Amino acid sequence: MTTEIAAGKKKKEKMFISVLPGEQVEVALTQEGQVIEYYVEMLHQAKTKGNIYKGYIHNIDAALQAAFINYGAERNGFLQVDEVHPEYYQGTYTLKKGHRFPLLQKVLKPGQEIFVQVVKEPTGKKGAFLSSYLSLPGRYFVLTPGREQIGISRKIEDEKERQRLKEVIDEVSPGPGVGVIVRTASKGQSKSALRRDFKFLTRLWNDIREKGQDIKPPSPVYEEMSLAARSVRDYLSSDVTEIWVDDKETAEQVKKLAALSFPRRNNLVKLHSDTDKSLWERFNLVKQIEQIYGREVNLPSGGRLVFDQTEALTAIDINSGKIGGERNFKEMALKTNKESAEMIARQLKLRDLGGQVVIDFIEMKDPKHCREVEKTMRAALKGDRARTDVGRISRFGLMELVRQRLGSSAIAVSSEACPCCEGTGIRRNMEWQAMQALKDIYRMLRRPGCASPLIYEAEEELALYLLNHKRDAIISYEKMFDTKINIEIQWAV
Repeated sequence: MTTEIAAGKKKKEKMFISVLPGEQVEVALTQEGQVIEYYVEMLHQAKTKGNIYKGYIHNIDAALQAAFINYGAERNGFLQVDEVHPEYYQGTYTLKKGHRFPLLQKVLKPGQEIFVQVVKEPTGKKGAFLSSYLSLPGRYFVLTPGREQIGISRKIEDEKERQRLKEVIDEVSPGPGVGVIVRTASKGQSKSALRRDFKFLTRLWNDIREKGQDIKPPSPVYEEMSLAARSVRDYLSSDVTEIWVDDKETAEQVKKLAALSFPRRNNLVKLHSDTDKSLWERFNLVKQIEQIYGREVNLPSGGRLVFDQTEALTAIDINSGKIGGERNFKEMALKTNKESAEMIARQLKLRDLGGQVVIDFIEMKDPKHCREVEKTMRAALKGDRARTDVGRISRFGLMELVRQRLGSSAIAVSSEACPCCEGTGIRRNMEWQAMQALKDIYRMLRRPGCASPLIYEAEEELALYLLNHKRDAIISYEKMFDTKINIEIQWAV
């Protein structure tokens, strides 16, 4: 997202939905042909974020002040103390001085039934992060059962519009024990459209409550919409001029959902039926989408960004490359760093990188230049749906920022650790591997009663390297031990 957009000069957007029926859905959002958001969902890796389950407390960890919930997944979910709704507290309790919450082991017990919603998907060996504070998102509202809060999106800045929306909420009257958050998409919508969305959410909540009373835990109670439907609900705005879909059935579903928000825009949804070109090829999006998965990202001026992910954080290095026509190093550093800040903000969204991010900018001596780059970064992140907290550039040229992860990223969904390097990005070279193979062969030859011929199996690349580069050593071992040595390729099963 460029600073120009952040400053209020909105550019026209397009939405693209590519579907492989029964297998995969991809969604890309573009501004002037530039991909600004990208999501992918493989149906065999069905996402659970937003789903509501009836589970039970498996155990309580007093040290962590958290409960582990069996809600039907492979691993128990994690429910920390501040995500436990007071309605689940049992018995009487007194808060200790300076404490906001009671001790969980005093107010909850193993086996107790509880409604939970997935806030963060399970990752690696970690279970899902859960909350017993439920929320049901609609097109214009988010219903929050159990919390009587009334909130309006901060992105709606016009005071008259905020007042109008407050009046609409008062009219629909959420009732006791139910709260409402007004979404940005509600801006300018008619009262009838807003009431319709609210009634849908209240009916949905009543259905969930009824279903939850009859089923035994652990069981699912509510499942979120598919990615295609969620995209229309959450990302479709008046700035989107076209929605392109390459599957006829999905296009009809999207058309119905879009008509609820924009009934007069009959030609909003378009079907891509060209069998010679994919949807991404037709609109020149292939390279941009492929770049999301790469370690390096090229900058327009010739520099490049290098992304390295670790267990704890993401490190981003900025290389200036060969930038012609820049005699003044200070100006070149400022220009490249500002360009990098905008690109990094965009890539953080596209890759859905969460947690701590450390950026190594090109060194700038002038404090004014540092403040300018910081300002550029904050402006570029304004359009990000995730919460971000940006620090200042240190005297070493490092900037720290923290970003909320919204869901499983396209990279996490579609990639796995390399079996050769096991995710390190490097591996032992062939000469070193050949030395270890020769060690094994030498050790086996020295064993009493060694078979002749001695058969040594190795992966194809190593086997060919031994035969081509270590033949003299193998022949010398054959003579030394008077044993034939056969190097064979170990084919993968």
